[in-house]
Formats: sequence, structure tokens, C-alpha cells
Amino acid sequence: MRLFLRLEQLFRQARHYSQGGAVWDCRAVVATLNEIVALLSRNDIKSELLKELERFSGALGKMLGHQHINPDALKSVLDQLDAASQRLHGHSGRIGCRVTENDLFKSVAQRTAIPGGTCSFDLPAYHFWLERDAERRRDESAEWLDSFRPVQDGVGLVLGLLRDSAAGIWETAHGGFFQKTLDHGSPVQLLRVAVPIELPYFAEISGGKHRFSVRFLSGLSNERPVQCSEDVPFQLTSCML
Repeated sequence: MRLFLRLEQLFRQARHYSQGGAVWDCRAVVATLNEIVALLSRNDIKSELLKELERFSGALGKMLGHQHINPDALKSVLDQLDAASQRLHGHSGRIGCRVTENDLFKSVAQRTAIPGGTCSFDLPAYHFWLERDAERRRDESAEWLDSFRPVQDGVGLVLGLLRDSAAGIWETAHGGFFQKTLDHGSPVQLLRVAVPIELPYFAEISGGKHRFSVRFLSGLSNERPVQCSEDVPFQLTSCML
């Protein structure tokens, strides 16, 4: 789930910058794509994603015929899961190979470890591409992003269903601290914490096999965060499928 969440953020980031026409937007897209490629190269995302999609299909398929379940809505979700699995199965070769085998992208990726390594004097071909027509650059960036579409859609579907799998419950963190024991019979895959916007705190979540804890911290950008001393009401959602 951590890997899926990281990929979701990177895909959103890349899509956001791909809408811009400035050179700096294009640089941000390429840099984000490089992070996506690095994540995928270190993890077998295709098999992990297929495993989750198939597991979701099995869990939701057992609900067919249940009197409190809308059969049309459930069938629509099952069809989406099946379509996402088929797209991944039908993708031959490595995910994103259109990007990783591109000479321009490879030259940029080799220089990203060097601070400021993508300057015009280091990569004149990259600089030339960046100075081309903005619409053409956007089209090429969109093509690169689309090569990751099977993973992006699959990750979005898994996380979307997981987030919607439970309703939030109001809890109180006494003295800024909350702890709860986990039920081994119902493994939680994702925890969501919502804090009233008027409260000047943020949540730090940690967990293990047996329990998890939530601490509420405060602190400005130039201060070290410290745990608050007052009781904090918050909404906790334990997501599982």
C-alpha cells in the first residue's frame, strides 16, 4: 500500500505539471517520470497490482446476491476490476518501456543524481527539446505518461475502493496520543486520519502487527514538532477489503 500511495502521488504530480506550457512544467514532468521509473524498477508492481485486483474481485464477488447490496453497482465495480486486470495482463514487456527506452529520457535520467546536472551545457539535446513548441512538448509528455496508464488506473482503482470500504469513526487522542490494538482476523490495509481544519495539529501514524498509534504534533516550519498536550478529536477510518 505504501508503494501504491507513492505512485498515486507521483502520477497526480506528473498529470498536474503536464497541463502547463512552461519549460519548468516540462522539467517537473520529466523529473517526476524519472521517480516513477525508479520505483517501478525496484518493485514488481505488475504482479503486486494483479494480486490485489484479483483479491478484491474475490472478496467483492462473494457479496453477489446479498440482499443489502445493489447488484448493478457491485457488477459495475467487478467489471472495472476485471478490465484493469486485463489491461495489465495484456501489457507485454516492461511497464513504461516507451519512456525508459527513449534516448532523451535516458540521458536526463543519468544526470539527475548530480545536483544541477540537467543544465543546458550538460544536456544540450534536452535544452533543445525544452525550447520547442509548447504544444508539441505537452503531447510528447502525455504520450510518456500514457505508457504507465495500466498501472496508474489499477493503483487508482485499488486505492479508491479501499478508501471507500469503511466509514470514519470519531475518536479522541487524549493528550495528543491515541493507540488501538489490531484485530488479526480483519487485517487493516490503510488507516485514514482526518483532523478538524481549525486545529493546528498534524497526525503522525505508526504501526506494527499488533497495534497502531496516532500522535498529534504541532510546530512551525522553523521549529521542531512537539506532541500537543490537549485532547484532540479526530476521525479514524480503518480501510480493509
